[in-house]
Amino acid sequence: MTFTQSLTARLSWRMLLTAVCCAMGMAGARASALPDVTPIAVAPQVYYVQGMAALGNSENQNFISNAGFVIAPEGVIVIDALGSPAVAQRLVAEIAKLTPLPITHVILTHYHADHIYGLQVFKDLGAEVIAHESGKLYLQSQDAQTRLQASRVDMAPWVDEKTRLVAADRWVQTPQRLQLAGLDVHIDPVGPAHTPDDLSIWFPQQKVLFSGDLIFSGRLPFVGKANSSHWITSLDLLLKYDAAAVVPGHGRWSANPQKDIRMVRDYLVYLRQEMGQAVQDLVPFDEAYEQTDWEAWRGVPMFKFANRMNAYNTYLLKEQEALGAQ
Repeated sequence: MTFTQSLTARLSWRMLLTAVCCAMGMAGARASALPDVTPIAVAPQVYYVQGMAALGNSENQNFISNAGFVIAPEGVIVIDALGSPAVAQRLVAEIAKLTPLPITHVILTHYHADHIYGLQVFKDLGAEVIAHESGKLYLQSQDAQTRLQASRVDMAPWVDEKTRLVAADRWVQTPQRLQLAGLDVHIDPVGPAHTPDDLSIWFPQQKVLFSGDLIFSGRLPFVGKANSSHWITSLDLLLKYDAAAVVPGHGRWSANPQKDIRMVRDYLVYLRQEMGQAVQDLVPFDEAYEQTDWEAWRGVPMFKFANRMNAYNTYLLKEQEALGAQ
């Protein structure tokens, strides 16, 4: 071997070692930066994990929504399945630290990606999945497939080609009074509101309500193309529960449900009031948005990301309502 060949070989080996060390360092940094999924107790045998107030990405494993679980006499009932198989597996590991009982049921508050991409983990464990009948519309839509393909890129490696959409085993359309794993559970359709397939899950013995994305605690809701008028009506229904605790789809659990439910309700009412007036006065959206006083909401987390889109979608909805009234 010539000196030049030897030098080239040594340099190549050093480059390889450097690349390996960098890769290991990046992997270690990624592992250490994973969001915390430690369960938080809200009542005896009732827990939830709190997703981050952020957009889903490869750094946070798409852990941007909440999931809950109740340890019942005969098994564990999980509410929502989180935003990736990886974070769902971490939740399963946390549940196993608290009980040896199997996960018997998963109840979905709605079929949005950040609540269902972890569903296959629970299905593979043998859990029965319960959801609203209208969730089939999402599963069969092109939007669901397009969203999944995009997520496989944006949230890699946590959402990948092995991540699949999972249908419910039991579809419901009407209020259900069930006994699951030896525990009373009330499942009530409360949509169309945030989605066509919204469900609330009420545990009467524990007085804990899982509200899904009807409530975004401590942050602005994502309104999307929701029917905000029906959403307000649904929130009025939630106010009737004698709940000691409410676990929302996003944000911290509430020991003061009346206050937090009213916060979301007031925001939606304000959106409809301001954007409705703009439509009535034929004010273009951009001008209407700039003229609206947002100070009451500007300091709420996710304002920067959600408020303008919420206002725009509400503006379009009020246009549709105005046309329908003619």
